[in-house]
Amino acid sequence: MRFRGRSYVAYVLAPQVPIVEWLEDVDATLSKSPGFFTAKPVMLDLSATSLSASAIRHLITSLSDRSIRVLGLEGVEQSALAPDLPPLLSGGRDCALMPVNSKPAVVEEKEKPKTGSLLLESPVRSGQSIVFADGDITILGSVGSGAEIVAGGSIHIYGALRGRAMAGVNGNASARIFCNKIEAELLAIDGFYQTAEDIDLNLRGRPAQAWLEGNAMKITALS
Repeated sequence: MRFRGRSYVAYVLAPQVPIVEWLEDVDATLSKSPGFFTAKPVMLDLSATSLSASAIRHLITSLSDRSIRVLGLEGVEQSALAPDLPPLLSGGRDCALMPVNSKPAVVEEKEKPKTGSLLLESPVRSGQSIVFADGDITILGSVGSGAEIVAGGSIHIYGALRGRAMAGVNGNASARIFCNKIEAELLAIDGFYQTAEDIDLNLRGRPAQAWLEGNAMKITALS
């Protein structure tokens, strides 16, 4: 028998009470981007709640009804779990992909992750997910609808961006997103994001860049 370790990027949802209102916020997000969680692993951070096993079960069912698949749980006591619930996981590294209320703590110089770059000379097709947490990603082709680019640094796309681009996922607020033709489903930098519906229609189909100004994402044309 042979075992292997393998790491994946997962979304972390942190429910807030009252859960009914939190689910309404989830529905609002899904109404703007229906496929946001499609085929994506999701963790539930329950540290802000005090849910019983039956309440956790009901929450997971509610998320499943919205096509959100829960891989595991965080922030809950083992005694609160039941055999039919997802496992309690720990040791994950923060990788903010959703809006957050506070900025990540400053990392000391000696603890900064190594930097680098990843160059892709071919297009990224629908359904593909490219993750490079150690630096910038440069793509010489286009990024298809349903594809996903996740970078610890900036993202440079020399073709059309029709999928999702998430830069600065390890707390790099200075990261930027550049593309030659913006038709994105979602843009995110350091956890702050805009969906297709939020992007100015006058920018669509044009070369553009996105960056953070405080807690707001700015998107402007390059020409």
